[in-house]
Amino acid sequence: MATVTFVDESTAGARTPAWALQIFEERLTLRELIRRRIHQEVAEHNAAAPAPRRLLVQPTSTERALNGEPGEQPRRRIAPERQVALAEEAFARNGFVVLVGDRQVEELDDEVDLRRDTEVTFLKLVPLVGG
Repeated sequence: MATVTFVDESTAGARTPAWALQIFEERLTLRELIRRRIHQEVAEHNAAAPAPRRLLVQPTSTERALNGEPGEQPRRRIAPERQVALAEEAFARNGFVVLVGDRQVEELDDEVDLRRDTEVTFLKLVPLVGG
Protein backbone atom coordinates (compact mmCIF):
# COMPACT_ATOMS: atom_id res chain seq x y z
CA MET A 1 0.00 0.00 0.00
CA ALA A 2 1.25 3.47 -0.90
CA THR A 3 0.61 6.75 0.83
CA VAL A 4 0.36 9.32 -1.94
CA THR A 5 0.85 12.91 -0.81
CA PHE A 6 -0.73 15.53 -3.05
CA VAL A 7 0.74 19.02 -3.22
CA ASP A 8 -0.74 21.88 -5.26
CA GLU A 9 1.55 24.66 -6.41
CA SER A 10 1.45 27.40 -9.00
CA THR A 11 4.18 29.06 -11.01
CA ALA A 12 3.18 32.26 -9.18
CA GLY A 13 4.52 30.71 -5.97
CA ALA A 14 1.29 29.68 -4.23
CA ARG A 15 1.34 26.34 -2.39
CA THR A 16 -1.51 24.61 -0.58
CA PRO A 17 -1.04 22.31 2.40
CA ALA A 18 -0.21 18.74 1.41
CA TRP A 19 -2.72 15.97 2.05
CA ALA A 20 -2.45 12.20 1.73
CA LEU A 21 -4.49 9.40 0.20
CA GLN A 22 -3.97 5.67 0.66
CA ILE A 23 -3.61 3.77 -2.63
CA PHE A 24 -3.45 -0.02 -2.65
CA GLU A 25 -1.96 -0.50 -6.13
CA GLU A 26 1.76 -0.11 -6.86
CA ARG A 27 1.17 1.30 -10.36
CA LEU A 28 -1.61 3.47 -11.74
CA THR A 29 -2.06 5.62 -14.80
CA LEU A 30 -2.00 9.35 -14.21
CA ARG A 31 -5.62 9.43 -15.39
CA GLU A 32 -6.64 7.02 -12.62
CA LEU A 33 -4.61 8.88 -10.01
CA ILE A 34 -6.34 12.16 -10.92
CA ARG A 35 -9.71 10.39 -10.91
CA ARG A 36 -9.16 9.06 -7.40
CA ARG A 37 -7.96 12.41 -6.13
CA ILE A 38 -11.01 14.19 -7.51
CA HIS A 39 -13.43 11.55 -6.23
CA GLN A 40 -11.97 12.03 -2.73
CA GLU A 41 -12.23 15.81 -2.96
CA VAL A 42 -15.79 15.69 -4.29
CA ALA A 43 -16.81 13.19 -1.59
CA GLU A 44 -15.49 15.60 1.05
CA HIS A 45 -17.24 18.52 -0.61
CA ASN A 46 -20.53 16.65 -0.96
CA ALA A 47 -20.37 15.58 2.69
CA ALA A 48 -21.05 19.26 3.44
CA ALA A 49 -17.80 19.78 5.28
CA PRO A 50 -16.72 23.38 5.72
CA ALA A 51 -15.32 25.03 2.61
CA PRO A 52 -13.01 22.53 0.93
CA ARG A 53 -9.35 23.18 1.55
CA ARG A 54 -8.47 22.10 -1.96
CA LEU A 55 -9.98 21.33 -5.33
CA LEU A 56 -7.89 20.61 -8.38
CA VAL A 57 -10.72 21.83 -10.56
CA GLN A 58 -13.00 24.49 -9.13
CA PRO A 59 -16.79 24.32 -9.58
CA THR A 60 -17.85 26.04 -12.78
CA SER A 61 -19.45 29.47 -12.68
CA THR A 62 -22.79 27.79 -13.40
CA GLU A 63 -22.33 25.42 -10.43
CA ARG A 64 -21.36 28.39 -8.21
CA ALA A 65 -24.39 30.35 -9.46
CA LEU A 66 -26.69 27.45 -8.69
CA ASN A 67 -25.05 26.49 -5.39
CA GLY A 68 -24.00 29.92 -4.17
CA GLU A 69 -20.73 30.69 -2.50
CA PRO A 70 -19.67 28.62 0.50
CA GLY A 71 -21.49 29.75 3.62
CA GLU A 72 -24.38 31.41 1.81
CA GLN A 73 -26.60 28.36 1.63
CA PRO A 74 -26.23 24.60 1.83
CA ARG A 75 -24.05 23.34 -0.99
CA ARG A 76 -25.48 21.08 -3.61
CA ARG A 77 -23.72 17.99 -4.75
CA ILE A 78 -20.96 18.21 -7.33
CA ALA A 79 -20.74 15.45 -9.93
CA PRO A 80 -17.29 13.83 -9.73
CA GLU A 81 -17.41 12.66 -13.35
CA ARG A 82 -17.79 16.25 -14.55
CA GLN A 83 -14.84 17.36 -12.40
CA VAL A 84 -12.69 14.51 -13.74
CA ALA A 85 -13.52 15.53 -17.31
CA LEU A 86 -12.63 19.17 -16.54
CA ALA A 87 -9.31 18.10 -15.00
CA GLU A 88 -8.45 15.95 -18.01
CA GLU A 89 -9.26 18.87 -20.34
CA ALA A 90 -7.11 21.23 -18.24
CA PHE A 91 -4.20 18.77 -18.32
CA ALA A 92 -4.54 18.35 -22.11
CA ARG A 93 -4.33 22.12 -22.68
CA ASN A 94 -1.37 22.48 -20.29
CA GLY A 95 -3.35 24.14 -17.52
CA PHE A 96 -1.22 22.18 -15.08
CA VAL A 97 1.61 19.66 -15.09
CA VAL A 98 2.05 16.70 -12.76
CA LEU A 99 5.29 15.68 -11.11
CA VAL A 100 5.56 12.30 -9.42
CA GLY A 101 8.61 12.61 -7.25
CA ASP A 102 11.00 14.52 -9.50
CA ARG A 103 9.60 13.11 -12.79
CA GLN A 104 7.09 14.96 -14.97
CA VAL A 105 4.30 12.74 -16.25
CA GLU A 106 3.43 13.87 -19.75
CA GLU A 107 0.45 11.73 -20.75
CA LEU A 108 -2.73 10.80 -18.89
CA ASP A 109 -2.24 7.13 -19.78
CA ASP A 110 1.38 6.99 -18.56
CA GLU A 111 1.77 4.66 -15.60
CA VAL A 112 3.40 5.91 -12.42
CA ASP A 113 5.09 3.86 -9.72
CA LEU A 114 3.62 4.43 -6.29
CA ARG A 115 5.90 3.79 -3.35
CA ARG A 116 5.26 4.03 0.37
CA ASP A 117 5.71 7.84 0.44
CA THR A 118 5.11 9.11 -3.09
CA GLU A 119 4.68 12.87 -3.51
CA VAL A 120 2.57 14.05 -6.44
CA THR A 121 2.77 17.74 -7.27
CA PHE A 122 0.13 19.43 -9.38
CA LEU A 123 1.78 22.56 -10.76
CA LYS A 124 -0.75 25.05 -12.09
CA LEU A 125 0.72 27.09 -14.91
CA VAL A 126 -0.04 30.80 -14.64
CA PRO A 127 0.19 32.77 -17.89
CA LEU A 128 2.67 35.62 -18.02
CA VAL A 129 1.13 39.08 -17.99
CA GLY A 130 1.88 41.24 -21.02
CA GLY A 131 3.89 38.55 -22.77
